[in-house]
Amino acid sequence: MLNRKIKVLVVDDSMVVRKIVSDALRVDPEIDVVGTASDPYMARDKILELKPDVITLDIEMPKMDGLTFLKLIMKQHPMPVIIMSSLTQAGSRIAMDALEAGAVDVLLKPGSSVFLSDMAVDLIMKIKAAANSRGSASPLTRARCDAPGRISSGVTRYHSNQIILLGASTGGTEALREVFSQLPGDLPGICIVQHIPGSFSGAFADRLNSVSAIEVREARDGDVLRRGLALLAPGDFHMLLHKRGEEGFAVQIKQGPKVMHHRPSIDLLFESAATIAGARTVAGIFTGMGSDGANGLLALRKAGARTFAQDEKTSVVYGMPRVAFEVGAAEKVFPLSAIPAYIVKAAAIVAGSSPAA
Repeated sequence: MLNRKIKVLVVDDSMVVRKIVSDALRVDPEIDVVGTASDPYMARDKILELKPDVITLDIEMPKMDGLTFLKLIMKQHPMPVIIMSSLTQAGSRIAMDALEAGAVDVLLKPGSSVFLSDMAVDLIMKIKAAANSRGSASPLTRARCDAPGRISSGVTRYHSNQIILLGASTGGTEALREVFSQLPGDLPGICIVQHIPGSFSGAFADRLNSVSAIEVREARDGDVLRRGLALLAPGDFHMLLHKRGEEGFAVQIKQGPKVMHHRPSIDLLFESAATIAGARTVAGIFTGMGSDGANGLLALRKAGARTFAQDEKTSVVYGMPRVAFEVGAAEKVFPLSAIPAYIVKAAAIVAGSSPAA
């Protein structure tokens, strides 16, 4: 935790955007915008001169694109970088590439006139989370080195009303990608809440789907959970579970007010499952700032669910998992590399196909 103001460098080729972002950040007394840069070469010099704690980086710039520059930063001066990306399909894909390359978070680039208040709040929260993060994908890189290949479930029959619930925030896109690359394709239905802007959630679902034996896609209202399917909450929408018939579950997608500044909310998903799924659930909290998910995970554990949290060493930001552990919501705590195997084992325990851990 920094005991001084957070030094931020704003990098964007648009003078208007640089001013909008800088003005939004200067409202917060804990943040000091120490400089701006219009291209990566100027940014490189200012990194050496100003030694910022966090950089906001436009992904599309002249002279050198933001993704190439990000990779240079991670190689030469590893530090927390928040990507600012445009609302385009190509921009969303590049933003996902940037997260894989070591960026800690992504945010929709502001328009040419104003920075909406909700966007400014989100940026400030992301800056503070980034300043207290490990600054790059190094914990995930270590996890990958130790990670095995695809895991076999060894279970031929799961209960039809058995579910897996996962929640993540800062650093979670890469943590979840690592987990899904190892999970077998025949697990019970999965619901995922990742704090991510609405314009990027579809691209993130596609990225998870590309590495997973499980079908992963963005959830639609009324989607029915089934074995081998994972549903990602659309950005800027809550996702809740409700019963469908005698057995099984469907998702409800709705707007609603933000919960603790978040939409989608991990707590809302978990709490909706606690009363209707209970002991048929495996649920976990991954890296992220704040406390979203802790109350819901506690409700699930009290209802008999198998619950876990990511450990401090492999979390980019040890906020949500820490709170989940402190309130007694997490039955188990694991490094990222051990989580896929635990999910498979816990699902088997719930199905009655494996001895209790």
